[in-house]
Amino acid sequence: MEPNLLKGNLDLILLSILEGGEKYGLDITKEANARTQGYFDLNAGSLYPALHRLERAGWVRSENRPPPRGGPRVRYYQLTGAGQQALADKRHAYDTFDDALRALWRPA
Repeated sequence: MEPNLLKGNLDLILLSILEGGEKYGLDITKEANARTQGYFDLNAGSLYPALHRLERAGWVRSENRPPPRGGPRVRYYQLTGAGQQALADKRHAYDTFDDALRALWRPA
């Protein structure tokens, strides 16, 4: 995978995953990997800075709680109302970009 494509779309990827409900970091990584058949293999070095950025933007909120299977507390992330709007806006922008790019691939 082209690293710049991941970097440029990481917010959209994370917001899309969190649309399904609150998750903690490891679950976000596992879901991205599973839903894309391994195409998105997120690592902690990109995941957590992005989640913190989304939280500073007000698009996600977080809370420390014990995980369902026990063990030390983990930080759960979930979309806010502003995050749902940001997701809709980012999806629209991506779809518009994708349509324009695909138009270039068709013969003139």
